[in-house]
Amino acid sequence: MTATAAPAHIATSRRRPGLWATVAVVLVLVGLNVANHVYGWGSIWLGPIGAAGLLAFARFSGLSWRQLGLSRRTHASGLRWGAAIIGVVALVYLIGVLLPSTRTAFLDARYHLPPASALLTAFVIIPVGTILLEEVAFRSVLWGFLSRHARVWQVALGSSLLFGLWHLLPANAAVAANPALGAMMVGLGAWQHVASVAGTVLFTAFGGLVAGELRRRSGSLLASVGMHWATNALGVLFGVVAWRLV
Repeated sequence: MTATAAPAHIATSRRRPGLWATVAVVLVLVGLNVANHVYGWGSIWLGPIGAAGLLAFARFSGLSWRQLGLSRRTHASGLRWGAAIIGVVALVYLIGVLLPSTRTAFLDARYHLPPASALLTAFVIIPVGTILLEEVAFRSVLWGFLSRHARVWQVALGSSLLFGLWHLLPANAAVAANPALGAMMVGLGAWQHVASVAGTVLFTAFGGLVAGELRRRSGSLLASVGMHWATNALGVLFGVVAWRLV
């Protein structure tokens, strides 16, 4: 008897990544997080290498560019959504800086920078050292793998919770650098630092949920990249303005 080719759906299923692939991505992310925030490896080179490695693993495991949110067909949609959210965040930040009651939230000591350094941080360091890896990891690769095993709301919630936990270590530095965050919880006494860190993790998890929804609606990673850049990089630029207004 001559062997017959396996049906197309069976051949495709063999290439579908199992749950082990999702676990592997999470473990890699834990390693990258520790390497950056505990051992001090530079994120400006660690981010691009990590992002490239994760994408290569995803493609090798059978995920398509569409499943990764990187299909050329959705670029236009992603750019539209991304531009819109950048405009919204810019408006909110502008109002926040102009109002004395909310201006202190922008007084982060890490970003008390001269204009040239702020521009370098906003347009090079943050996109390359932070956004590239985080978006590829959580809204592209991890999203694509989780979509093989879970419903959409589970994918959004799971990736967002992991995104919040990703910020557990850097949250310590953020609390120390921004006294406004600590002042908001001064009445908690010994639990002040714990509450501040927990609040940061929950806030970033919520941000991840919004970014995930943008990625889902647009079908493109570019939409969530726009939001991520706006919240981080515009925060630096408006922080420069806030320091000059105090």
